[in-house]
Amino acid sequence: MGCLRDLQMPSFYFHMIGPKGRLEDFEGSELLDLNVARQEAIKDARTLMSEAILKGKDISGGYIEICDGEGRVLLILPFTDAITGRR
Repeated sequence: MGCLRDLQMPSFYFHMIGPKGRLEDFEGSELLDLNVARQEAIKDARTLMSEAILKGKDISGGYIEICDGEGRVLLILPFTDAITGRR
């Protein structure tokens, strides 16, 4: 079991890009893999869009960049994918 303690999950950074610019994620999240990170991004996009709708704003043209610890973009999730539930 000692080996399991040494394993570290990868860090993913979720940068939000919308009509008002870019919001950087400097903390990141340790998650199992990119698929789990994508599911988190979908939840984040839905939350952001819900809050915007309550304020009478449409941010559905935005997207989330999921990056690794080196700053490489691993996946771009358009907010519209969170609405349609594409997988």
